[in-house]
Amino acid sequence: MIRHTNLIALYTISRREIVRIVRIWTQTLIPPVITMTLYFVIFGKLIGSQIHEVAGGFTYMQYIVPGLVMMSIINNSYMNISSSFFGAKFQRSVEEMLVAPMANWVILAGYVIGSVARGLVVGLLVLVIALFFTSLHVAHPLVALASVTLGATIFALAGFINAMYAKKFDDIALVPTFVITPLTYLGGVFYSISMLGEPWQAISRINPILYMVNAFRFGILGISDVSVGWAFVVMLAFVAALSILALQLLKRGIGLRS
Repeated sequence: MIRHTNLIALYTISRREIVRIVRIWTQTLIPPVITMTLYFVIFGKLIGSQIHEVAGGFTYMQYIVPGLVMMSIINNSYMNISSSFFGAKFQRSVEEMLVAPMANWVILAGYVIGSVARGLVVGLLVLVIALFFTSLHVAHPLVALASVTLGATIFALAGFINAMYAKKFDDIALVPTFVITPLTYLGGVFYSISMLGEPWQAISRINPILYMVNAFRFGILGISDVSVGWAFVVMLAFVAALSILALQLLKRGIGLRS
């Protein structure tokens, strides 16, 4: 009976999140696609036309497509859950979930599923737009799918944790501005870390986004600056650590019962 109740609750929360994304699609889906199109035009066409073949014999446009797709997935997964869950806190509707007969993991999983869904849909739209600028052949489809799913999950969990600690809407924007954006630009989206000298190459290797971008780049192009196996170990470790932290925060009611 408890298991059946949890499954119904999980379906309800995740469905509500997905319906919310579709209902306001002009805010959740269109803006990131327009932003990434500008990236393709500026970096891919204008700057890329001045750069000849890069690693693996690919054009610069082909090389940056996986990084830009992953960047859009990361940003949208994070922003969706942080704004949605904080909105539930602000409206005090989260209190209804806390007193309902459902497990904490159900609340977390429901919000994460919705955010991962938005991230993957935006990523797919960006990938389709990229095909108007260059040709791509997916080298390892399962690796590509697994890497974007794990990347979206990691930043959905991070967004959930941020939303729990946030006391006002301005707190939601702090992490994207001061953490995600710098890590993304230094995560090998626009260049290979082999172009960097020491100690910058070593410093780049502690950036988790580097492993997400390169795992997805391997899935699409078949090339990577890091070991793909190690990249998946890093991503799975982050999923496990952030999940445990988020569940502990829910159990303790951090930012919810104060």
